[in-house]
Amino acid sequence: MKVLVPVKRVIDPNVRPRVKADGTGVDLANIKMAMNPFCEIAVEEAVRMKEKGVVTEIVLVSVGPAQAQETIRIGLAMGGDRGILVQTDVAVEPLAVAKILAKIVEAEQPGLVITGKQAIDDDANQTGQMLAALLDWPQGSFASAVAMDGDKLKVTREVDGGLQTVSLSLPAVVTTDLRLNEPRYASLPNIMKAKKKVIDTKSPADYGVDVTPRLSVVKVAEPKKREAGEKVADVDTLIAKLKSAGAI
Repeated sequence: MKVLVPVKRVIDPNVRPRVKADGTGVDLANIKMAMNPFCEIAVEEAVRMKEKGVVTEIVLVSVGPAQAQETIRIGLAMGGDRGILVQTDVAVEPLAVAKILAKIVEAEQPGLVITGKQAIDDDANQTGQMLAALLDWPQGSFASAVAMDGDKLKVTREVDGGLQTVSLSLPAVVTTDLRLNEPRYASLPNIMKAKKKVIDTKSPADYGVDVTPRLSVVKVAEPKKREAGEKVADVDTLIAKLKSAGAI
């Protein structure tokens, strides 16, 4: 079975983002970038399925600037087989990404798409669900466990009330949650080998998708600093302070 894994280039999660002085967005100049953590989990799950003999080929896809090729290379070093970069300097919105992925699915005919549940830059949590709708495929979102069950895919989902297990007919779309696995580090030898793996470069126009943004950013601002807490002697004092602050 072939698996398609979309990966996104985002600000390194260990770096504190800076807001531009004019408030138009986040400053990306001289900022360390990395693969979206949820995408790393998706790649790791695909590699584990390949190690179990369930998957035969892992195709990584990224939609973004030329530098996103580095993100694909990391996924190839983790165990991916080849990559597709849909190159654009436009900040592509989730629906446009889903439309591009749907066209790639038509061309590649994978048996499964595994994607992160969300990206840590926009936190949209939309692409996987939109892709499943466009393809009219079953979906298992927020997966904390994935296992083949005969010709079905059993997905354990994290929901508000606990865990829910669903059985999906293939082909299907799965979005990964944090507790699904712990991604491996790409070793130096595998990083060197990944340089020889094929990455095809395409454009949104090749798939007939218009990536013109439908949304505009009005303003981006730093969150307000939280005021320091205060210890009180007893419950009565706490209630009094809450009443004076208008909290109750």
